[in-house]
Amino acid sequence: MGKRLLPVQLESYKPLREIVFETMREAIINGDLAPGERLMEVQLAEEMGVSRTPVREAIRKLELEGFVAMIPRKGAYVADYSIKDITDVFEIRAALESLAAGLACERITDEELDELQVLVVRVAAIKDNDLEELVKVDTEFHDRIYKASRNSRLEQMISNLREQIQRFRSTSLASPGRIKDTLEEHKGIVDAIADRNITLAQKLASEHVENAEQIFLENFSKIQKNQSNESDTK
Repeated sequence: MGKRLLPVQLESYKPLREIVFETMREAIINGDLAPGERLMEVQLAEEMGVSRTPVREAIRKLELEGFVAMIPRKGAYVADYSIKDITDVFEIRAALESLAAGLACERITDEELDELQVLVVRVAAIKDNDLEELVKVDTEFHDRIYKASRNSRLEQMISNLREQIQRFRSTSLASPGRIKDTLEEHKGIVDAIADRNITLAQKLASEHVENAEQIFLENFSKIQKNQSNESDTK
């Protein structure tokens, strides 16, 4: 593994472990740490100019989010996936999101609807480079809709996909202009739910996931092309 990570820049308002985690997650999203690549704690720590402890903590957190796979007796690797893996997850998620939005139209409370409106406002206030906050708010938004569906089995099915969804979510949301599009899509879904328009809510929820899939696949294709070009020049 070549040197891909720059020394971290300390920020007074963020713990070192968070800075290391964000640096490594961004490197995975950008393809600097490629799918299937082994993560060596010592080398990563040297590249970022930190001790092994925050790197070890970051790897554990990245595993929880689906970015890293731990292989017994071998170590930590950047989680690998295929186009088929990607499309499978997005197909299932689109169906579940559509179902959840439709059920929410029938079962959501006024308080939960207010919470969704607040989350839309929070998206509007996010700065373009604050991927961590965007992922957090987007996750909360969808979790509120799952809860409002009042279907525990549906929530469990979504939970089983959470690791894959989080990884794909981070990559698609990192694309330029995605904050603006996400804001408009969230607004549309909330308005449809507020109007109790089941058909429209389902349609918009499904389209929201399909848009995220298209962006992810475009980024994935670029990463693969870059990696191929790098291999050709070696």
